Amino acid sequence: MKKNLLTLLVPITIGICFSLSTFCNAQNVMTPELLWQLGRVSGETITPDGKNVIYSIKYYDIKANKGDGDLYSVPVAGGDPKQITTTIGTEYNVQFSTSGEMGYVCLGNWFEAHSDGSAVMQVTHDSIDIDNVKYSPDGNWVLFTKNVKLDETTKDLYPNLPKANARIINDLMYRHWNFWEDGTYGHVFYAPYSAGRIDMSKARDIMEDERYYCPQQPEGGAEDVAWSPDSKTIVYVTKKKVGKDYAVSTNTDIYFYDIATRKTTDFTKDNAGYDTYPVFSPDGSKIAWLSMARDGYEADKNRIMVYDFKLNTKFDLTDSWDESASSIKWSKDGKYIYFLENAYGTDQLFEVNVPDIGMKTIPARHFRQVTTGDHDVTSMLGISGNYMVVTRTDMNHAAEIYKVDLKTGAFTQLTFTNKAAYDKIHMGKIEKRWVKTTDSKKELVWVIYPPDFDSAKKYPTLLYCQGGPQSTVSQFYSFRWNFQLMAANGYIVVAPCRRGMPGFGVEWNASISRDWGGQPMRDYLSAIDSISKLPFVDVSRRGAVGASYGGYSIYFLAGIHNGRFKTFISHDGVFDLESMYGTTEELWFNNWEMGGPYWSNPAPVDYQKFNPKNMVDKWNTPILVIHGQQDFRVPVEQGMEAFQAAQIRGIKSKFLYFEDEGHWVLTPQDDLLWQHEFYKWLDETLKN
Repeated sequence: MKKNLLTLLVPITIGICFSLSTFCNAQNVMTPELLWQLGRVSGETITPDGKNVIYSIKYYDIKANKGDGDLYSVPVAGGDPKQITTTIGTEYNVQFSTSGEMGYVCLGNWFEAHSDGSAVMQVTHDSIDIDNVKYSPDGNWVLFTKNVKLDETTKDLYPNLPKANARIINDLMYRHWNFWEDGTYGHVFYAPYSAGRIDMSKARDIMEDERYYCPQQPEGGAEDVAWSPDSKTIVYVTKKKVGKDYAVSTNTDIYFYDIATRKTTDFTKDNAGYDTYPVFSPDGSKIAWLSMARDGYEADKNRIMVYDFKLNTKFDLTDSWDESASSIKWSKDGKYIYFLENAYGTDQLFEVNVPDIGMKTIPARHFRQVTTGDHDVTSMLGISGNYMVVTRTDMNHAAEIYKVDLKTGAFTQLTFTNKAAYDKIHMGKIEKRWVKTTDSKKELVWVIYPPDFDSAKKYPTLLYCQGGPQSTVSQFYSFRWNFQLMAANGYIVVAPCRRGMPGFGVEWNASISRDWGGQPMRDYLSAIDSISKLPFVDVSRRGAVGASYGGYSIYFLAGIHNGRFKTFISHDGVFDLESMYGTTEELWFNNWEMGGPYWSNPAPVDYQKFNPKNMVDKWNTPILVIHGQQDFRVPVEQGMEAFQAAQIRGIKSKFLYFEDEGHWVLTPQDDLLWQHEFYKWLDETLKN
């Protein structure tokens, strides 16, 4: 491994000016270039003594079009951070062994070092390519995941045709989100570990010959595998379905693999929906996990389930709680579980007691919201004394490390990675407003104002339409859909928490299904109509923008907005619900949201009633369509159809096409191009 940093990756924390003039010029507002100069902080873990937090910072080199991440340490008590690694390649998946070695993954290999970064040793080699490594609590084993090839590809079947470029497909799912199936499956392995050495010659695949995935595709990670505290059992998450059955189901289960007997048991076979995130209590007497009840509904209530091994009893810890949970963590005494949840437009830290389930009647559970404020708690790294160490964002600040006093909920910031950059930026004001909807409900709307806002002036205004459709508009910080950047370009941003979002009860969250073009659209219009009554909103210069379901929303609003908007931008939006069903991959999503296939008898009314393509004859407003070729979730033809319809209709329109991007735009130069085209379009069609 090379030990020199990429030359252009200069940490912002040292406070020097970058070569790009936008960082140090007199403008002092957010720019696309500045966004890519910010360090991107990810929390890893706490050292075994509870004294230090290990985290990573990733910086991007625009010219090289890639990033490099290194590990850092900062005291929980507060103090200066220390850089641990300086290797090329991103280090992550930090784990500590019982003897105190700090292990981490870099470029598919496992390294070990002291927590100060000294005495680095490469434990595995380039041919291994492993991930999600975890030491066993007794120190005798490690588990890890790696891809195993089980299916033949076209090149395997026709080795005499090496230049043939084709795929032979016999079943679903042959592609997922942004990658094609290549005949490999992620499997869980374990191997003996001793004195800084993993004996890969004795590694065992506990899913041998199984055509299933762990971690789950496409976004599963280390949370999908765990050791029992006695090191006798490996617990893992997978969906043991293939082909069409896999494409229509969300029924993942939690499996227990006994190392002594080498037998696997389906621990959650009685539940039809997602079972994920297994976490043992500190003494090993219980296990908690997240569970959705209904198969095919990916946004169902995420319950916290608890099982007591001594009593052979399971119960739902959150059956009386009107929201979903995520990212669970036990207290050190096993009496409480901490979890993250959205609460009225912000993600907060919560606590619930784990009652004595040995009693005939389970005692009441007491839920407590530990943190409050206009911010998002985005992850829990671990408990140190009376503190939970977390990552936190808000609309104006990217993630940093904080500690939370578990008694008072008070935050103490531990890292200041981007402080020098933010100190030079004049931020716009953010406020909450409550709007009355057409069915007399209350809708939370975030309003973001330009820097140096002057209430005596009139401003062009953007309605932001969120994707999901069941994802939240919270205090998230996006490096592309960045509200502060929109405001810095002179726009008021209106971001409604319309029907379908978590944080306002299970009913509000669930009500968008089978009603994509109904009440959620009326919620959008209620929001923009209400905010438009403010004297500083220029009603002659309003636009609407969004991605995914938000992109669908743009196509739908284009047919019903009745002159409200002067311009639209749709990124990776659904244009035709029928062709979407015929080309997407996760069919459980469409089956639930639309009510089944479009050819069902009787056919679900959604395909006609809420299909944007059916209202193209009413389109009359300029529209920018953005789509990526590698988007298999909402295939690129959706964007092409929308652009072609606008062109034939004679509507001012533009198609921004990315050959190598999927549902998101991830590479630096593509993203900068996206940003400049986004604001160029708004300048042409809205600002002037």
